[in-house]
Amino acid sequence: MRLSSALAPALVLPSLFLFSNLPSEVTRPPLDDPTIVAIFDQANTADIETGSLGAKRARSKEVRDFGTMMVHDHTTVRQLGRDLAKKLGVTPTPPADDPSVEAHATAMSSLRAASAGEFDRVYVQHEIDFHRSVIEAIRSTLLPAIHNQELKALVIKVVPAFEAHLLAAQRLQKEMAGK
Repeated sequence: MRLSSALAPALVLPSLFLFSNLPSEVTRPPLDDPTIVAIFDQANTADIETGSLGAKRARSKEVRDFGTMMVHDHTTVRQLGRDLAKKLGVTPTPPADDPSVEAHATAMSSLRAASAGEFDRVYVQHEIDFHRSVIEAIRSTLLPAIHNQELKALVIKVVPAFEAHLLAAQRLQKEMAGK
């Protein structure tokens, strides 16, 4: 089973796309720090869940290890965000009409439905798409909207980890293609 290119964007940070893909004539709701904290938390939670599935279902040790790394790294980053939100007294507030929960459920269903022989490839492609979207959303949408300097510093601090995850997934994809 292969995730269609039409489905891939729906699997990654849909709440960000509420803000970034609206036509210019539509008034966009403002992104505030509580919304950004919620989006950041949701993105990390989503990759913890997909990483957990990857760690359990992948056939290759390398892909299982990658899934385990996703769980570890995104759990750490999510906790940093939650600790900072608590310190700042910020209550994470997901965007109104946020489709990310449903989109993540769709992603998980697609990953669970992948055959054993296809899972590694489908999972790694999901991670590539996810991390590309996260990095783009951080740079184009989140960072410009963040007001609190501590929150901005945290988001800037974790970008290299997201970039490293993307590179690791791309390496895995190349290795799998060579087998």
